[in-house]
Amino acid sequence: MLFMQYIVDAGAERRLGEYFAEIGDVLGHKLRKESFAIYAMGLLGDGERKSAEPIAARACGDPKLVDSYHQKLGHFLADSAWSDRDVRRAAARYAIGAMTKREPITAWVIDDTGFLKQGKHSPGVQRQYTGSAGKVTNCQIGVSLSVATETEHVPTDFELYLPESWANDPARRREARVPEHVTFKTKPELAIDMLKRAVDDKLPVGVVLADAAYGNSSEFRNEIRWLGLDYAVGIDATTKVWRANSLDCRYGEPISARDLGIEIGQERFRQVTWREGTKAKLASRFALRRVVPWHQDEWTPSEREAVWLVIEWPPGETAPTKFSFSTLPFDISAKQLVRTIKERWRTERVYQDLKGELGLDHFEGRTFRGWHHHVSVALACFSFVVAERVQRFSPQTRPRQTDHPIQGQAREAFPRFVHHRPTGDRSHHGDMASTLSAMSPAQ
Repeated sequence: MLFMQYIVDAGAERRLGEYFAEIGDVLGHKLRKESFAIYAMGLLGDGERKSAEPIAARACGDPKLVDSYHQKLGHFLADSAWSDRDVRRAAARYAIGAMTKREPITAWVIDDTGFLKQGKHSPGVQRQYTGSAGKVTNCQIGVSLSVATETEHVPTDFELYLPESWANDPARRREARVPEHVTFKTKPELAIDMLKRAVDDKLPVGVVLADAAYGNSSEFRNEIRWLGLDYAVGIDATTKVWRANSLDCRYGEPISARDLGIEIGQERFRQVTWREGTKAKLASRFALRRVVPWHQDEWTPSEREAVWLVIEWPPGETAPTKFSFSTLPFDISAKQLVRTIKERWRTERVYQDLKGELGLDHFEGRTFRGWHHHVSVALACFSFVVAERVQRFSPQTRPRQTDHPIQGQAREAFPRFVHHRPTGDRSHHGDMASTLSAMSPAQ
């Protein structure tokens, strides 16, 4: 698995306390610090469910105090007006600081994931497609930004997608306590907001990666360029382009990406290997062409920049299957470009670990703020885990990442990372967080 498999020693306990103290400086209020410590320890520790009530039950040890602990955590998540952005920024800087001591940031990855729900009252929930289930189902959708090096990947920001059925419904907005300034935004628009925050926060930049759900939007790609960033994003087969010559000047009539790939011909596609898989090297056939994207908008063709069109035609297929645009340099090699595009795969594993290990999708509240606060604590926990992993493992000895989760196999939660006392143990909760004295003083 991806997370730490070692016994937490005194050094790790000290670092955890120092890290929580940094987050505490952001939270400010003493009660917020204490609630954060309890909730974060609940996410990091063992437990099948990682929502407020079971975390409260595991934390306090005394069944008579569970309700008061639950109310305290509920207030911290749903009502307390602390800044998600400030907490996430502090967490991101902590993880990225450790990551960049070993290797530089290479990519910013935009993606989204589903939070499956049974009812209709959680903010943003409706029947909609999510890749998490591979179908249309009742769920919330969260859009994320992750920052990656060649070997590590840390999520730094998340936004809840609020469909028009929610954003434009006053009754639902009141029920979920959606702030007045929050309006309907598409997923690419939410992604741009996160990219702008990352730029403003001066996070080390990387190439922006995203699938076709985002790359199809010319506005999304243009915004990335206005931010001074490069991108390598998926597009649909039907996306039209002009061919470009060696001077990046367009010529001919617009043609779809798929038809251009067929025009190139299978024999001119070249085999490229981008990394080791679980059973064999991952490789396919690719062709690269300089093109100018075609769109019906206010931009004149002469104002559009030429980009790389990367076309993948896997062996055994009768036509090309995948397509991407990239603004990476003219002299980049095919292998470098393909490897960059394929870096998106790690985001799915990050989602799996956030959900399976840190309870990202376990939040049971029904408020907009509560969802974002829960996610912020989960991101803060993930950042600490990534920083610890970087310190413990070199790139050569780190636990290997597999391409896909092993279905049906039991997954071990952070072995001996934290210890929750069993129900009935009346030890004071201040003892549980003894290493976090800077944040959670015993009452």
